[in-house]
Amino acid sequence: MGLIVFSMSHSLDGYITDAEGRFDWGVPDAEIFRAALEEVRGLSAHFLGRRLYETMRYWEDPEVASTLDPLEREFAEVWNELPKIVVSSTLDAAPGRNTTLLRGDLIAEVARLRDDEEVGEVAIGGATLAAAVAAAGLVDEYRSVVYPILLGGGTPFYPRGVGPTSLELVSSHRWARGIQALRYRVVRPAR
Repeated sequence: MGLIVFSMSHSLDGYITDAEGRFDWGVPDAEIFRAALEEVRGLSAHFLGRRLYETMRYWEDPEVASTLDPLEREFAEVWNELPKIVVSSTLDAAPGRNTTLLRGDLIAEVARLRDDEEVGEVAIGGATLAAAVAAAGLVDEYRSVVYPILLGGGTPFYPRGVGPTSLELVSSHRWARGIQALRYRVVRPAR
């Protein structure tokens, strides 16, 4: 069965971008970048909204490739091999390596992958997609990299309007500068 994961960096007050849409306050150092690489390496697929897809196209740019350090090159290789599903109603196409454009039912596609015995971890990238998937009760884990900064507003990590969700701490790790990685499993009611 697929494990549906929402994983993003965010501020201590819970925002993945500031009020202007910037996330430059959350640039990872080499140790955090290595952890992100290992997380991506463990994925079977990654859903992305249009904005995140456009941001991540950076890793496919041949001009950028020549400027990357060895760790970044390794990330680019892993990212480019990963199957990516871009969810958008505004794009006509989603060019890129191992990239598919989904114009249909996001929830049905996530549920299909979640029920597939041969699928491992599937990431949901972006707050808008995560809100829809969480509202449908399909997120199995929340993974946060919490930066010690208060933004006071922006795009929230946890989808608004989803309602209470009980969580169980699976693991935590503290890096330099007070940056904390938290991994929570959704606790499902007993049937």
